[in-house]
Amino acid sequence: MGIFKIEGGISLKGEITPQGAKNEALQILCAVLLTPEKVIINNIPDIIDINKLITLLGNLGVKIQKTGSGSYTFQADEVNINYLETEAFKKEGGSLRGSIMIVGPLLARFGKGYIPKPGGDKIGRRRLDTHFEGFINLGAKFRYNREDHFYGVEAPKGLKGANMLLDEASVTGTANIVMAAVLAKGKTTVYNAACEPYLQQLCKMLNSMGAKITGVGSNLLTIEGVESLGGCEHRILPDMIEIGSWIGLAAMTKSEITIKDVSWDNLGVIPNTFRKLGITLERRGDDIYIPAHVDGYEVKTDIDGSILTIADAPWPGFTPDLLSIVLVVATQAKGDVLIHQKMFESRLFFVDKLIDMGAKIMLCDPHRAVVMGHDFKSQLKATTMSSPDIRAGISLLIAALSAKGTSTIQNIEQIDRGYERIDERLRAIGANIVRA
Repeated sequence: MGIFKIEGGISLKGEITPQGAKNEALQILCAVLLTPEKVIINNIPDIIDINKLITLLGNLGVKIQKTGSGSYTFQADEVNINYLETEAFKKEGGSLRGSIMIVGPLLARFGKGYIPKPGGDKIGRRRLDTHFEGFINLGAKFRYNREDHFYGVEAPKGLKGANMLLDEASVTGTANIVMAAVLAKGKTTVYNAACEPYLQQLCKMLNSMGAKITGVGSNLLTIEGVESLGGCEHRILPDMIEIGSWIGLAAMTKSEITIKDVSWDNLGVIPNTFRKLGITLERRGDDIYIPAHVDGYEVKTDIDGSILTIADAPWPGFTPDLLSIVLVVATQAKGDVLIHQKMFESRLFFVDKLIDMGAKIMLCDPHRAVVMGHDFKSQLKATTMSSPDIRAGISLLIAALSAKGTSTIQNIEQIDRGYERIDERLRAIGANIVRA
């Protein structure tokens, strides 16, 4: 297991360009299975989870060619569907949460799709019901092997369009259902659909391949099934979670940083949520400029003077992936913040590590924490800690970069799952971080 050693308390300066969006890439890569024609995808992040999925696609028989940094050509004209029933697939598919999204395309095109219980972050219960209930609505038969946690859906005579109301606005569930429905016979309507920019990107890509999807960007999608899809070229958006991470980093380390090419129109409430913490950020073209917060930043209260609450919600609400960042940033704000993590019951459990560093945090229950900011009057103390998941890992890294002394972060593979060459990119703007 690798470690990061970080000398904290250093102000950084410079420009940083966000990687391609991990959560979009997981969907887009699975969509290449819907056509035998070539699909070109650009701005793919070079991170562990994405590379695992690319390897999985290759083992399924997809022809893959890397054409440049972040650019690949995929051609799924000789898919080996029998690979799904091998022990190798059970092991490989179970190591990655995003592997669940191969099921929809394979079911639509080949009449069957299987998946072991997916892995990923241990942040609480993550249901798969929305995915499989959607496939069942489209006419698939569901089976589940409880012994080895192996899921399967089959539709040898093809899928049929249906009207459905999702029980939750699941991003991956919506993506999976949409990818299945584009090749179904007839019309499908999906209400309470997720409408995140990444899901919008998937729908735009599918439409460019010949799909007929309307309502993109809303929570009501209408899909007219087509007989086949063709190839296309697609560019992945910059990663909004990484953009939020850099905003938090700049504030906590009192650094002057410009985040390049952020696709402002797809950031939703993210900039204003950080502004509520008192962080100054400016739009300069399609860049975000954050000045050095030498005098700190003060939390804004609600209009009636009550404590600021930041909670996650389905898009266009605040993404749950950034709540860990907001929590860390609040530890040095002037004022108090209530963090309410509604979706996952284990995501706040990393706060004990921040408390060890000197942060004032009261964990109310698995979903809520009150952060009493230091206003930089008391610097966090360096320590040794382990990264429990991707987002907690980057939050601890930000805390370490702001702390006094040298911190060690273990289990950094968790951070590498979601952030591309993060140590190199941080060193480029002045951070003292070493991978060992």
